[in-house]
Amino acid sequence: MKVEVEDMDVSPICDSVSSLIEGCRLNVQMQGTADWPLAEIISIKDVQGMKYYYVHYVDFNKRLDEWVTEESLDTRKVHFPRKDVGPGTGVTTPKKILIGSGISSGMNSSAQASRPSSPIISTNSELLNGNAVLAAALQKKMNRKRKGPSLESEDSQEGPLTNPPPPGPRQSGSMVSHHDDIVTRMKNVEMIELGPHRIKPWYFTPYPQEMVNLPCIYICEFCLKYRKSRKCLERHLSKCNLKHPPGNEIYRKDNISFFEIDGRKNKVYAQNLCLLAKLFLDHKTLYYDTDPFLFYVMTVFDHRGFHIVGYFSKEKESTEDYNVACILTLPPFQRKGYGKLLIEFSYELSKFEGKTGSPEKPLSDLGLLSYRSYWAQTILEILLSIKPVGDNEKPQITINEICELTSIKKEDVISTLQNLNLINYYKGQYIITLSKEIMEQHFTAMENRKIRIDSKALHWTPKDWGKRAKW
Repeated sequence: MKVEVEDMDVSPICDSVSSLIEGCRLNVQMQGTADWPLAEIISIKDVQGMKYYYVHYVDFNKRLDEWVTEESLDTRKVHFPRKDVGPGTGVTTPKKILIGSGISSGMNSSAQASRPSSPIISTNSELLNGNAVLAAALQKKMNRKRKGPSLESEDSQEGPLTNPPPPGPRQSGSMVSHHDDIVTRMKNVEMIELGPHRIKPWYFTPYPQEMVNLPCIYICEFCLKYRKSRKCLERHLSKCNLKHPPGNEIYRKDNISFFEIDGRKNKVYAQNLCLLAKLFLDHKTLYYDTDPFLFYVMTVFDHRGFHIVGYFSKEKESTEDYNVACILTLPPFQRKGYGKLLIEFSYELSKFEGKTGSPEKPLSDLGLLSYRSYWAQTILEILLSIKPVGDNEKPQITINEICELTSIKKEDVISTLQNLNLINYYKGQYIITLSKEIMEQHFTAMENRKIRIDSKALHWTPKDWGKRAKW
């Protein structure tokens, strides 16, 4: 994100922090570092006479957004928002905040409004009720056609929403970047406890209002229901009879298992899974209906049960041949090879279906890195395994053959080969050239991949979801 000069009034000197408003951009010291990157003030609150500023660092991921005090602000050069989009022209009531700012970027242009520059936020940083956000998003979604494959959904703690959306066609969220509004731009959960792990969330998620005001949300790691205190969670655990995700266990190798969960048959679990995942996924939009999706939850097993590590969701019927709608490895399990294992498993399912597949776009920054790495390693593994037909001939393979062997979509194969600079045009044909450096990097990467999917351990039969009456 770059600062557009025409959208800002530049003041070289700001007399005091009292003149700062939402939308101002200035240099802010990032907590825990000596860096002072450019940041935008998203919100300001006053707690017992002390002002706090919620800032987004312009060139950084939103997971680094945070509340800071005035000591962290460099007011020597402030970029003020243009007067025509200042506080006087923003939306001023909660109702207008919800209706006027889009949750999904695929909405009708007539439904969009400029982002409110000053949200209504209480002194304890309360955000608008998650169910109200959902209802407004769904109402807006009803005004346009269903567009593209969908993602996640949300629910209250035990069952259907206390204020469910008005009846209408099935609602689902497209996997495109959602339109930022003041509410969803701010983290609203301080901490969650999931099994033995305490995790600091990265992004907004519409948990009910009574939950987001708490210092910590306690989540059952087996059924994913959320509780207000550890004592409430302990009472729940004494009655919860789940020791693994609901649904069918379709893969087990060593201590790793995958469970297939139908979003229609296990709606509450799927909705709670989506609420949990939204804490760590910025570009996803939550909607109520999980029926069109399957969820594949990866777990690790010990004497206490099957503990969730990550998951991906997949549309039952994808017109775009997407084999993943949403994918996430929970933070405590990242950088341990589980992300690539999730990706590998999604392509293993595509092989069983006899299809090529691709994840829905856009991917998160971490997701894109994982997919590019997986594609590169998988394609290089194929290229290094092919043998020449004759003694003096070079090995030959077509792009379509690579797609058939890996189930990776053609566009992804081509873009990966281009990113690796492996394709060269010579005498009227394209030639793939593997350098010694590329091969050494590949062998090192493959040595570090300790866990792989074993197709023999997968017991799964694809369903024809077009025949709805049977399911």
